Amino acid sequence: MRRMTWTAAVLLCFSLVLAACGTKDAESVVKELDKVVNSMESYQGSGTMTLRTGQQPLEYKVEVSYQKPQYYRIKLTNEEKDITQIVLRNDDGVFVLTPKLNKVFRFQSDWPQNQGQVYLYQTLVQSILVDNSRQFVVDEDAYVFDVMANYNNGSLARQKIWLNKSDYKPVQVEVSDTNAAVMVEVKFDKFDFGPKFDKAVFETEANMKAEPSSQTTEEPTMTTPEQNVDDSASGNAAAPDKNADQSGNNPDQSGNNPDDGSAVDGDDQMNDSGNAAEDEGGDAATGAKTEESADFTAMKPSYTPEGVSEPELVDIVFGGNPGLMLRYTGDYSYTLIQTEPKDQAASLVPGMMVDLGFTMGQLSGDEPQTLTWTYEGHQFRLTSANLPETEMIKVAQSVQGEIGK
Repeated sequence: MRRMTWTAAVLLCFSLVLAACGTKDAESVVKELDKVVNSMESYQGSGTMTLRTGQQPLEYKVEVSYQKPQYYRIKLTNEEKDITQIVLRNDDGVFVLTPKLNKVFRFQSDWPQNQGQVYLYQTLVQSILVDNSRQFVVDEDAYVFDVMANYNNGSLARQKIWLNKSDYKPVQVEVSDTNAAVMVEVKFDKFDFGPKFDKAVFETEANMKAEPSSQTTEEPTMTTPEQNVDDSASGNAAAPDKNADQSGNNPDQSGNNPDDGSAVDGDDQMNDSGNAAEDEGGDAATGAKTEESADFTAMKPSYTPEGVSEPELVDIVFGGNPGLMLRYTGDYSYTLIQTEPKDQAASLVPGMMVDLGFTMGQLSGDEPQTLTWTYEGHQFRLTSANLPETEMIKVAQSVQGEIGK
């Protein structure tokens, strides 16, 4: 009897040891994640990102490539709407490419160090490492972390991250708002550590050639949304900048190009109420009709901040292109200008990159602020003196549906 009891005790202890060997707690997983992210040389992943920030979900194919120390390539494609944008970081800076329009935007930015991206492995791991109140669950095939979301969109509060048990590769990410509603979801179908990349993967020109424009065979138009213009304020003549528009035109002291009306600083659009100024001789001439306006597809945000009335719609010509201006008033006053430019000059004003999910935008100015982005070949300029940045992002993300004018 004693022999049977002793044998059973040994078997029980052995079983407990085996079980313990196959289970990891949150602390041990976090330590190993720190080692993985600090030692990795490169990675490549692909998957599907779904945005639920508007009335209808938008689905994008996501391709991510990273090479140590600071080379990034992110390709976002909406197959249904035939939209593709590529974000690059290389030795020359940060670029947003729109191959279909043959456009290249250049930013002087620390991206992505200064703002996280839901599809970047470093962002996901860092959010786990810094959140001491993290929640941890062991799923059937994955470790699941529930942590705070640290993105430039203040409405995103928390995120759940699924990591493969065997190698810590990302499987799925869900980012929720303050009401626990999932606003952004990323599902990875492939992810590899340590791939070898050709140098051309992170080169701007190579990426533009790999995605030929369907509208033009001209050379890409280089646009630099950021430039330090402090020299003009101190009374010094602005020196030519190597990042300027390839056309050779020089900006004036406000950061605008005087030879082309499509580069207008937000200050030039605003009157005292924070709305776009109506200047019959300026860039946003109201009431003008052109033959192209008949084919212009107007789009309206589905989101309106509380306390803001329905917009006034005004036909305009902006930078020589027909467009539409939506003027909102109420607790917040702001205008949204939409055009469909055939060409685009450099807008040399200070600003920063803003992740809108489906594209990158540029936020410039102080009071007022202007958020600029492109979508389906349209350029949008959201300008306000009192609309908070988080609200500007919500409005921009909700511009999806068409309206009749």
